[in-house]
Amino acid sequence: MKTARIIQGTFVFLISTAFVFLSGSAWAEQLTPEEELGKSIFFDNNLSFNGNQSCAACHDPAAGWTGPETDINAGGAVYEGSIADRFGNRKPPSSAYATPSPVLHFMIEKKEALFIGGNFWDGRATGEKLGNPAADQAQGPFLNPLEQALATPADVVELVCTASYGDLFRQVWGEEICDPANVDMAYNDIALSIAAYEASPEVNAFTSKYDHSFRGQAKLTKQEQRGFALFRGKGKCHRCHISNGQQALFTDFTYDNLGVPRNPDNPFYTEPVYNPDGFGWVDEGLGAFLATRLLDYAPYAEANLGKQKVPTLRNVGKGSCEAEPDNDDCIVKAYAHNGYFKSLKGIVHFYNTRDVKPQCADPFTSETDALDQGCWPEPEVEVNVNIDELGDLGLSPEEEDAIVAFLITLSDDFNP
Repeated sequence: MKTARIIQGTFVFLISTAFVFLSGSAWAEQLTPEEELGKSIFFDNNLSFNGNQSCAACHDPAAGWTGPETDINAGGAVYEGSIADRFGNRKPPSSAYATPSPVLHFMIEKKEALFIGGNFWDGRATGEKLGNPAADQAQGPFLNPLEQALATPADVVELVCTASYGDLFRQVWGEEICDPANVDMAYNDIALSIAAYEASPEVNAFTSKYDHSFRGQAKLTKQEQRGFALFRGKGKCHRCHISNGQQALFTDFTYDNLGVPRNPDNPFYTEPVYNPDGFGWVDEGLGAFLATRLLDYAPYAEANLGKQKVPTLRNVGKGSCEAEPDNDDCIVKAYAHNGYFKSLKGIVHFYNTRDVKPQCADPFTSETDALDQGCWPEPEVEVNVNIDELGDLGLSPEEEDAIVAFLITLSDDFNP
């Protein structure tokens, strides 16, 4: 049991919850000008090489601010960029409830560094540049050749300044912000605007059935209540997905190697220009990023190989056919950093049985085939696997179902 981790996670949760609560109480129903600006930027398809991809393409509100396409999620779960046949290497994380993540830092636990904060699955949006990991993250996709693929910050700034909301950009950040001499400042302000929108109550809504139950406006079913008890107890989920109180964020902002297998359908394996290793490529997560920080974090890289950011569980089922079987517009959703799992039931079952079932012969066995064969493939990264909080939980099928039922209560826009 990672006692220090729980204490630290709870501390971060309390700080983050205080931020959300105080900010939320100050916000009116209508978005502020900066938030409205950020929203306009977030949904603008023109901010991409071919004018065909916005932030929302991979972070759709209807899908819980993550990838909205069944055909993609059911396979590689990695989204095509603005330029055809170019794909990233990971599933889009949710952009909701991400803004309270602190600037990347570490604490020493049992003589090892426990990293906390940052954004992206591997933490490379540290928040050190703009003081806000969500803002640092917002700058990444615009210039990523596998995503929105614009060439320079100046290209992004010009498109924003000439957009229909260009006057709002100047109103929020000053009349001189579109001067070519201010490109760097303007590019930073674009990212800060997106982060402001992502921090708004339109994105971090706290309107799930779970939230309404605290207000006396909804009541969890017996199965959902049992699932919550298991979540906090036998299932050990609470140890990383902190669930204290009404505005719990269901993450401690740390990193873990869960032993997730390779996703055999990941299109990044077949992109030789950007992945010369082909099917030999291994996603080393946080450790790979830390190795690039030669002046400070590199000594901690090896101990963090394979670790990925602990995501919020809010909206984890939103839009899915598993959660909304009567919704004609429901989708298959993908779970884990590489989208290996195609249902909440699947990933909960993995947490429960990873170390109980035999290992599949083929390391590229899909989830469907693994379930049919009664095995799990080897971890993509075999070092630093968390064996304390998952792998052999002893949950019955009914208990797994109860945890899934509880997770579905975390979807926003619940109508009590």
